[in-house]
Amino acid sequence: MSAKNRDEHNRFRNITVGFRVSPEENEQINIAVALSGLPKQEYCYRRCLNREIVVQGNPRVYKALRTQLAAVLDELKRIEAAGEIRDELLDNIELITRTLDGMKEERR
Repeated sequence: MSAKNRDEHNRFRNITVGFRVSPEENEQINIAVALSGLPKQEYCYRRCLNREIVVQGNPRVYKALRTQLAAVLDELKRIEAAGEIRDELLDNIELITRTLDGMKEERR
């Protein structure tokens, strides 16, 4: 049997919350989760409760940043040829920038 799921105040988490999203929204959530370095559950309830999300630099976060920056570069090359910018790309660029800025401040 798995360990009981408890929060930072040692309260048992036994309520399930679920919601539906579009495939595009799911991709945006997955990108944000990967860049945060948190498990998806932790990320989602921190966002829902408007709590701060502090990114701890680790190999998984750096890999997610590298992957997302490569995707941004590919999209920018596509835009150069086609001329249309999607809102999701702008959101990803903003999230990557905030993550990198936060990691830069942490190193000081």
